[in-house]
Amino acid sequence: MTWDVALILGVDGLANGAVYLLAGLGLVLIFSVTRVVFVPFGDVAAFAALSLAAFEGKRLPPTVGLVVMLALLATLTEVTALLRRGERTRVARALLGWGALPLLPCALAWAASGQALPHALFVALAVLLVVPITPLVARVALQPIADASVLVLLIVSLALHFLLSGLGLLFFGPEGFRTAPLAGGSLMLPGGFPLSGQVMLMLAAAVVLSGLFFLAFERTVAGKALRATAVNRVGARLVGIRPARTALLAYTCASLLAGLIGVLVAPVTTMYYDSGFLIGLKAFVAAIIGGLVSYPLTALGALAVGVVESFGSFWSGALKDVIVFSLLIPVLLVRSALTRHAEEEQEESDA
Repeated sequence: MTWDVALILGVDGLANGAVYLLAGLGLVLIFSVTRVVFVPFGDVAAFAALSLAAFEGKRLPPTVGLVVMLALLATLTEVTALLRRGERTRVARALLGWGALPLLPCALAWAASGQALPHALFVALAVLLVVPITPLVARVALQPIADASVLVLLIVSLALHFLLSGLGLLFFGPEGFRTAPLAGGSLMLPGGFPLSGQVMLMLAAAVVLSGLFFLAFERTVAGKALRATAVNRVGARLVGIRPARTALLAYTCASLLAGLIGVLVAPVTTMYYDSGFLIGLKAFVAAIIGGLVSYPLTALGALAVGVVESFGSFWSGALKDVIVFSLLIPVLLVRSALTRHAEEEQEESDA
């Protein structure tokens, strides 16, 4: 391997790591607030990419039908829960929040489809279209069992991935799409190696969004409420923070991150209805490196995953995913060795 090849692989790995960084932040955000390992995260990113491809093809994105269906289910779930608790006065608010509000991006998409509008507007609409998906899915399937064990939540989350993957095949079809680059041009690095504008955009987006993520958590009231819920759910509830609201905020922010990931990845790789699974899985490896609680360690883990994947694809394209997922073994061994285990004493009852 020459230095030129190593430079190319390193830059490619950093670009992939930037994507996994954003996905890892979304996974850690959801888990720290709700204790849910949100497996369908990558599916939402794939839907955003396919929505942008539909806009570019002057078609109405099938995401509209998916969001409408989920909004109806979420509204029915919320209204039923309110009526059972006898809170009839909140039904109108539920219809507005779970029924009408998620349909606003759908209306905008319907009005914009087939029109000769700026590409940036289509990108924004593709992201907005998928923002309601995660909160709606969580309201239907995860909020009713919010107090269940982490294992139960994980199993339900995995089932949701298969459900969304099937719905993706139903609404989008099996065809793959690649969108137009979001940034043109290139930068010539020392040694004559060109760095494309799309790669620079991906790296810049990861840096900027991570910075905004940090500022939101440190400087805003909503960010502090998320941090409080992540640290101590019971304590947060005692001081007036509602875990259901912070969970909704976490799901919405994560869905926004997933949408941005989708439009960033779509120009550099062909996206299918199920392409998001590997993105979410590799981001999960980065989140595990961060212990599902540390954002800085998750960011470092994401960059490491991207670089290992890039160099692994050079040595063996067929085994690159195996190489990436094998990172979990030493990480789990180290964490198991450093974690203090409490031995449970079993009391034997006398016969």
